[in-house]
Amino acid sequence: MFMLYSFFRLQGTMEQFAAKLEAVYNASGGKKINIISHSMGGLLVKCFLSLHSDIFEKYVQKWIAIAAPFQGAPGYVTSAFLNGMSFVEGWEQNFFISKWSMHQLLIECPSIYELMACRNFHWEHIPLLEIWREKKAADGNSHIILESYQSEESVEIYKEALYSNTVNYNGEMIPLPFNLEILKMANETCKILSRAKIPSQVKFYNIYGTNLETPHSVCYGSDDAPVTDLQELRNIQPKYVYVDGDGTVPAESAKADGLNAEARVGVPGEHRGIVCEHHVFRILKHWLKVGDPDPFYNPINDYVILPTAYEMERYKEKGLQVTSLKEEWEIISEEQDDGDNMADRKPLVSSISVSQSGDDQSSRAEAHATVIVHPQNEGKQHVELNAMSVSVDA
Repeated sequence: MFMLYSFFRLQGTMEQFAAKLEAVYNASGGKKINIISHSMGGLLVKCFLSLHSDIFEKYVQKWIAIAAPFQGAPGYVTSAFLNGMSFVEGWEQNFFISKWSMHQLLIECPSIYELMACRNFHWEHIPLLEIWREKKAADGNSHIILESYQSEESVEIYKEALYSNTVNYNGEMIPLPFNLEILKMANETCKILSRAKIPSQVKFYNIYGTNLETPHSVCYGSDDAPVTDLQELRNIQPKYVYVDGDGTVPAESAKADGLNAEARVGVPGEHRGIVCEHHVFRILKHWLKVGDPDPFYNPINDYVILPTAYEMERYKEKGLQVTSLKEEWEIISEEQDDGDNMADRKPLVSSISVSQSGDDQSSRAEAHATVIVHPQNEGKQHVELNAMSVSVDA
């Protein structure tokens, strides 16, 4: 096991990564490596894959990406550009660098520009920067309008809002505007990422966070308090339009890896905390075949489904072909039983009937199935399926 720590403000990571892969490969006696990446580490690995696919194929067996912002983190990065950002909330902020100081560090980092919404991705929900603005018409009257900007259009807003942004360093005021040169670099990186392909001998897996409100579109001002000067944006608390995700990266972005994946699994969890989720740990063990693998484990729903009974019978009666089926399973999960309500809970029963009528009586068929799901007890849930089909015996 090894760790390659990449700090987003330093260069030379690709060379370090190549050297580390070779060193670990040789130290393990020529055994291929399993890579687990988190967050921006996923973009680093994908970039390396695009630039050095031959090295990647030589040394890597499996790559598992966790919470990677493959198509950006638009709500997060818009707020970071204009207001700064903090990794902690509440009283913990007293022990961490301030939001605006963090902003002054990030504004010169290519990795932040790389988190802007991917321009070529077809979003289900297009991320927007929205601003309530007061405009004067030709007749001298003021009008309040809501302006909306997509990712590429937002650049002009960032430029104007950060035009006079400076940092005081030992009494010297150093300008820190929105950096168009770094934006060009980030756009080139996005092109490199789009060309990445998984080699046929390498297996890729994707775990992304779900079930948390995640900023996607950002709105400044209001109908009652419009923005009159874009440089005011740095002092305005924005409102967000949320989508499903891990609180930082939208699920839509994290699962759109653009690669040939063996599996993609959404796990309820927060962007950083997801690596501590027991569900994720069980998935990693399953995919990496660590310990005693359970062939019945399903990483998508985190269940172990054990078939406990199976009966099937076919017979003919009065010109009819009759088939009956009975199956039973035990679903084993990590969810805790609610002991107080066990006595009140009843089995869930669902039925479905299907019939097919052809041109004549000889092609007619009917089928009926019933599923009974019993309440969970001691970590197990019993499921029964009873089905019967009747068709005209041709």
